[in-house]
Amino acid sequence: MASELEPEVQAIDRSLLECSAEEIAGKWLQATDLTRELYQHLAHYVPKIYCRGPNPFPQKEDMLAQHVLLGPMEWYLCGEDPAFGFPKLEQANKPSHLCGRVFKVGEPTYSCRDCAVDPTCVLCMECFLGSIHRDHRYRMTTSGGGGFCDCGDTEAWKEGPYCQKHELNTSEIEEEEDPLVHLSEDVIARTYNIFAIMFRYAVEILIWEKESELPEDLEMVEKSDTYYCMLFNDEVHTYEQVIYTLQKAVNCTQKEAIGFATTVDRDGRRSVRYGDFQYCEQAKSVIVRNTSRQTKPLKVQVMHSSIVAHQNFGLKLLSWLGSIIGYSDGLRRILCQVGLQEGPDGENSSLVDRLMLSDSKLWKGARSVYHQLFMSSLLMDLKYKKLFAVRFAKNYERLQSDYVTDDHDREFSVADLSVQIFTVPSLARMLITEENLMSIIIKTFMDHLRHRDAQGRFQFERYTALQAFKFRRVQSLILDLKYVLISKPTEWSDELRQKFLEGFDAFLELLKCMQGMDPITRQVGQHIEMEPEWEAAFTLQMKLTHVISMMQDWCASDEKVLIEAYKKCLAVLMQCHGGYTDGEQPITLSICGHSVETIRYCVSQEKVSIHLPVSRLLAGLHVLLSKSEVAYKFPELLPLSELSPPMLIEHPLRCLVLCAQVHAGMWRRNGFSLVNQIYYYHNVKCRREMFDKDVVMLQTGVSMMDPNHFLMIMLSRFELYQIFSTPDYGKRFSSEITHKDVVQQNNTLIEEMLYLIIMLVGERFSPGVGQVNATDEIKREIIHQLSIKPMAHSELVKSLPEDENKETGMESVIEAVAHFKKPGLTGRGMYELKPECAKEFNLYFYHFSRAEQSKAEEAQRKLKRQNREDTALPPPVLPPFCPLFASLVNILQSDVMLCIMGTILQWAVEHNGYAWSESMLQRVLHLIGMALQEEKQHLENVTEEHVVTFTFTQKISKPGEAPKNSPSILAMLETLQNAPYLEVHKDMIRWILKTFNAVKKMRESSPTSPVAETEGTIMEETSRDKDKAERKRKAEIARLRREKIMAQMSEMQRHFIDENKELFQQTLELDASTSAVLDNSPVASDMTLTALGPAQTQVPEQRQFVTCILCQEEQEVKVESRAMVLAAFVQRSTVLSKNRSKFIQDPEKYDPLFMHPDLSCGTHTSSCGHIMHAHCWQRYFDSVQAKEQRRQQRLRLHTSYDVENGEFLCPLCECLSNTVIPLLLPPRNIFNKLNFSDQPNLTQWIRTISQQIKALQFLRKEESTPNNASTKNSENVDELQLPEGFRPDFRPKNPYSESIKEMLTTFGTATYKVGLKVHPNEEDPRVPIMCWGSCAYTIQSIERILSDEDKPLFGPLPCRLDDCLRSLTRFAAAHWTVASVSVVQGHFCKLFASLVPNDSHEELPCILDIDMFHLLVALVLAFPALQCQDFSGISLGTGDLHIFHLVTMAHIIQILLTSCTEENGMDQENPTCEEESAVLALYKTLHRYTGSALKEIPSGWHLWRSVRAGIMPFLKCSALFFHYLNGVPSPPDIQVPGTSHFEHLCNYLSLPNNLICLFQENSEIMNSLIESWCRNSEVKRYLEGERDAIRYPRESNKLINLPEDYSSLINQASNFSCPKSGGDKSRAPTLCLVCGSLLCSQSYCCQTELEGEDVGACTAHTYSCGSGVGIFLRVRECQVLFLAGKTKGCFYSPPYLDDYGETDQGLRRGNPLHLCKERFKKIQKLWHQHSVTEEIGHAQEANQTLVGIDWQHL
Repeated sequence: MASELEPEVQAIDRSLLECSAEEIAGKWLQATDLTRELYQHLAHYVPKIYCRGPNPFPQKEDMLAQHVLLGPMEWYLCGEDPAFGFPKLEQANKPSHLCGRVFKVGEPTYSCRDCAVDPTCVLCMECFLGSIHRDHRYRMTTSGGGGFCDCGDTEAWKEGPYCQKHELNTSEIEEEEDPLVHLSEDVIARTYNIFAIMFRYAVEILIWEKESELPEDLEMVEKSDTYYCMLFNDEVHTYEQVIYTLQKAVNCTQKEAIGFATTVDRDGRRSVRYGDFQYCEQAKSVIVRNTSRQTKPLKVQVMHSSIVAHQNFGLKLLSWLGSIIGYSDGLRRILCQVGLQEGPDGENSSLVDRLMLSDSKLWKGARSVYHQLFMSSLLMDLKYKKLFAVRFAKNYERLQSDYVTDDHDREFSVADLSVQIFTVPSLARMLITEENLMSIIIKTFMDHLRHRDAQGRFQFERYTALQAFKFRRVQSLILDLKYVLISKPTEWSDELRQKFLEGFDAFLELLKCMQGMDPITRQVGQHIEMEPEWEAAFTLQMKLTHVISMMQDWCASDEKVLIEAYKKCLAVLMQCHGGYTDGEQPITLSICGHSVETIRYCVSQEKVSIHLPVSRLLAGLHVLLSKSEVAYKFPELLPLSELSPPMLIEHPLRCLVLCAQVHAGMWRRNGFSLVNQIYYYHNVKCRREMFDKDVVMLQTGVSMMDPNHFLMIMLSRFELYQIFSTPDYGKRFSSEITHKDVVQQNNTLIEEMLYLIIMLVGERFSPGVGQVNATDEIKREIIHQLSIKPMAHSELVKSLPEDENKETGMESVIEAVAHFKKPGLTGRGMYELKPECAKEFNLYFYHFSRAEQSKAEEAQRKLKRQNREDTALPPPVLPPFCPLFASLVNILQSDVMLCIMGTILQWAVEHNGYAWSESMLQRVLHLIGMALQEEKQHLENVTEEHVVTFTFTQKISKPGEAPKNSPSILAMLETLQNAPYLEVHKDMIRWILKTFNAVKKMRESSPTSPVAETEGTIMEETSRDKDKAERKRKAEIARLRREKIMAQMSEMQRHFIDENKELFQQTLELDASTSAVLDNSPVASDMTLTALGPAQTQVPEQRQFVTCILCQEEQEVKVESRAMVLAAFVQRSTVLSKNRSKFIQDPEKYDPLFMHPDLSCGTHTSSCGHIMHAHCWQRYFDSVQAKEQRRQQRLRLHTSYDVENGEFLCPLCECLSNTVIPLLLPPRNIFNKLNFSDQPNLTQWIRTISQQIKALQFLRKEESTPNNASTKNSENVDELQLPEGFRPDFRPKNPYSESIKEMLTTFGTATYKVGLKVHPNEEDPRVPIMCWGSCAYTIQSIERILSDEDKPLFGPLPCRLDDCLRSLTRFAAAHWTVASVSVVQGHFCKLFASLVPNDSHEELPCILDIDMFHLLVALVLAFPALQCQDFSGISLGTGDLHIFHLVTMAHIIQILLTSCTEENGMDQENPTCEEESAVLALYKTLHRYTGSALKEIPSGWHLWRSVRAGIMPFLKCSALFFHYLNGVPSPPDIQVPGTSHFEHLCNYLSLPNNLICLFQENSEIMNSLIESWCRNSEVKRYLEGERDAIRYPRESNKLINLPEDYSSLINQASNFSCPKSGGDKSRAPTLCLVCGSLLCSQSYCCQTELEGEDVGACTAHTYSCGSGVGIFLRVRECQVLFLAGKTKGCFYSPPYLDDYGETDQGLRRGNPLHLCKERFKKIQKLWHQHSVTEEIGHAQEANQTLVGIDWQHL
């Protein structure tokens, strides 16, 4: 089929390419009926260009479409070549002062918190950086895509609307000039023609609904039978379902199915099959059948290919129109006219209307294209923006209904454009007045919530999933209402008033449906069976909170509106309470001679509801009457006299009683739904329009009625009336009823009631209730939050209510009340309360939860104790009430209140007879304190002629009436002052009595009995003495307590040391072992220490005792004893790598003998330093494995370690480990034989070794050749002169015990397995190589860390590192004893041959390609295998020394060959020292041997400097290696930081200070060796510039440089598109911090296969870049991600902080973020130390949820 298609397609292409745009345009210019001409052209060509096969070719289609279809239109439009025409138009055009850039997904957007009119006003990065707002308080977010930049829109910004770029364009704006004046008449006419026809064509074809026939003017003559099976996107089915279904329906591979699914998700539709009708129909039926089981099926259509072709071209046209109008405002204006012109069919027939109204029928791709066009045309033209807004508002109901029934997300719906229109203040006002927009929105909203109960209230119970889904979508309407209200009007017109009040009526209707919804009744007897649905109602309340607040703000801005709104609200409330008394019989209450009529109502028996929005709105408006003083200016206009206070307070009071009863535990059987409702009622998100307003409503009621009456009603509602109205009821009550619960309940209710009275009198910080302003209110909130504990900025913000602009107003006042403390390396910045604010602390602050209150009380008392003050927490001084609420204070001195206080104090005095509680008394004391403070203030502010009516002091001094003669409140207080059971409250009572006397003194003007006066003073004196004595006693108690605590602490410390002996023991022993050598032995102090060679310092053997952490048994480390092991973790590492692209193709055949100097991948070993017996560890590991098998059968959860890979957690510190290292004595001492002859020099030694190697190789060959002629054989042996004393048949005895041998094998195999990623095989010849390599690599990485941190080489290393290096080096040195001697010898021969050439080894790497330290370690550790057969008396030490010298010289040559000689003018002209002349001579030798390919000779000073610098890391590593190998302590000079220690290192390593002497001493052999090294072809290639080589010293690897400002990262990531799915923006761009690549994480498109599993981009990248370990930054989340292997990962806190010292993971807060260098260094250090895997292990152990995440898909 395909082959036939090809020529045909090519032929078509040719005919298409021959079309000339100019000719076609010319033909159109002549045409009489342009529409018909154009349509014929499209009907003919579109199907030939688009949709020619199963897969689209977008580049080719676009190219042809431009040539044949769009080109002619551009010619026609310009009347000349568009290449000249468009630039001309552009020049004539005035550039726009609006930016209008449409945001891509994930692009950074900026909003200014100081200047933006509302949070939806945003700038793109470019405009932001050029605006004044970059120095303001801005907020940064990532766009969800689809909005546009508001730069240049004067209505969006209070100041600074233009950035520098757009400011230039504002200079000569004349008001509303017509942009068409810049165009010539005929251009206008032609543009109009083409736009009208093309726009109409595009709209018609996009909203065309027939599947197999076109509109008749587009029908083709001959119609092919080609169809597409088109699959559409929906938001119901998951990716997995779609992929699975497609694999079945169109039998494609999984990869193809994923491709289809991704495209469908992105563009909204994709053809999944191409062919004849039958073929496509069959696929459709399979898809429908497969997806219709649980939900509605996927939408699939079989469409004729020509329809799809025209639709594709329609989309292309719309984007073309969008780009054309960019050339000129005139063209934009014409397109807007065309779009909004009414068609022939009247209402809603314009093209824009038709598109909008069929929005929900279009697929995602089409929607986004036309939304983009609307944004770049209608919304950028101010005149047409208004007209479009009107059309949008007229169709609002239909658009919203379409959106609610549609299932696509809000951002793909045209309804989402409301944010662009309604947030423009002028448009919003216009739409309210002209289109009655407020009412429309609210009515539309009400229409969608049709479920009502009998009283007409909303009913959300038994909500189906579908209704819940709808409800979620309906909420967007509330958002629109919020947009409309967000900017308050400054001046009102009569129409605006009228229409706003109409909207307000509609809003009241909505609230009326909410008043009393979800009523609840107390469950008695048994627990509720089904938790009722409560969330929907609260969601509605939360969404409406801001709208209610904004409604009040609108009302407040105009007096007439406020008065009308107040009346309307009151009327609606009356309707709600219409049947206020029916069915509830009236009763009369009386206490203390006061009586009041009310109704019988029990919260604990009747229905009660938390939702009372109408009452609360009225309360809000009432406060506004007071605040705006309307209540005093126009009292005659207000219905204040008609108010019935008992009716106003009834429902809010019930609500507060409900909370009290829930707290008292009376509603336990109503389940969690009620607890949650109460929680939200008080929660910061809702309380502003719920709890706070209920308190205000009660304050309103009390201020209008007799406080005695109010208190009686309140007692009755709290169901406490009996207790206080009958004398001695309390006594009877406690004796009769032994039922503890009821007593407890009543106590709690009394406490809650007193708390409520404290709130009513004390909460006067709302502007309008008290004489305060808004900042006082916020200050008070902050003071009380910080008095609990110091808080971070984000915590504080969370605990304060946000307004509609997401602002809390905190920043403006925080400086006044708190200090900021900056964070350290972890943690976050904290605000601490200033000490002078503590006096404003109110223990009964009404926004405290129970827990917060007790924490705050404790914190404040503690503070007072620290400052040596008494611990009373008296009520703070309060601001005065506003006149409307002034009478509220009388509640404190009312008879009923005094009766309540007296009764409770009486109970406290006779404390055994009654059931009372301390917190009840504490509240009474607080109330008395409040009353005294109040009276004090009245007296201070009194004017001449006024009499102070507040006479609390007199009332509490009077004893009770005749029959009972109960003592006065004052007398009881004095009694209680000395009660031993009230220790805590003494200070408070003392404060009250003191204040009482002060107030009394102020009243001196009024006549008082002298007796009382003196009594008072005497009392004061005695109390003062008592005070002193009391303080003394307290101090004494405190002292004793302190001593006791100290004694306890030291006891605990001793215990801890006893219990954790081995921890301390290890550290002590290590110290002992190092210090003993340095201090005690007289040898060490006065001679130089030498680490190797025949002159090696002999250290007396230290005996080492260790304790097993598992069985606590102590044991000495000996050769023949049972093995002791350290838990260790071996991992592959690329931390030192200079070349990450290297990859081992086939690990089974790879030979790791030589390490390349680029260290592309090493094996690193680390240990936590905890010691176990080998057999204890074996038992422990077996139990871990067994547990794992059981766990797998039970539940398939991951653990943080992977047992199959031999991983386990150290039993003591839970550090991740995967093997164990045996503890050994220094192995060299065991193999050292006597040295009884003169030791050979280097030349002789090399000769001897070469002979021995020759002999070995000869014997090898012998063994491998078949033994046919025995005679020949013996002759050969004679021929071979065995070197003197060499016995190749000798096999040394292994000195180690069986268990140590086993552990040597275990660790060796583990290193081999991990390092090469192969299956374990202890016989493999590469095992010893991997062990030596791991030892070398680990030492190198430690040396790197020490150098980077400028720490001395032998400074105090952490003991776990020290242990690890010692054990690792000794293990590597001993491992040859369990390997085959001949294998190790073979390795040695080959390694040796790389330095001393030998005929039998060809193809060895050249000297530039060997890492010398790895070579040194391998040679030194393999040498004993050869030396053990040598009985000529050459000692091991001599061998070590010569090997070391040889390798050092090779390294010097390496450095000289690769040193780049930059000639600085720094040549020291002084006479050169011997090192410099020596190195010059050596360089000349090299010059000679390389055939002068070496660069010209630089100065000796340069050379010597580069040699010294280059060799330093090698010397340091060698010093570490020999120190741990031979156990020679390090010289004290090297242990101090600072200088470079070059000479000290040379002495320690027995090298001459002038390293070049090595060459001079051994010149005979060295010259020939140097020559052989330089002759290598690779060296020649390097010197001729054909290849690279590593330079020395190697630079230390660092993580990439991150930008200082986080937004530049976001910007970089938003420009990053997924590499696999053509140009699509990546959803989770992730930055590798090691190499800087950006990856597309967490998505199907970038999954790859790794070892047979599908893994995400990050996991795949860790294998190529970090050999399994990765450190990433997830840019959208601002989160650091650590990955290790496929199953391990964790999130780590990012190195970016905001100005408050906090990270912002998930970018939720949007504060500007800046790089914190210290935190980034900390991440880098984790990487350098190879601790990433360990960090992940700890994180996963600490947080089990991390284990469940599929890390491999990231």
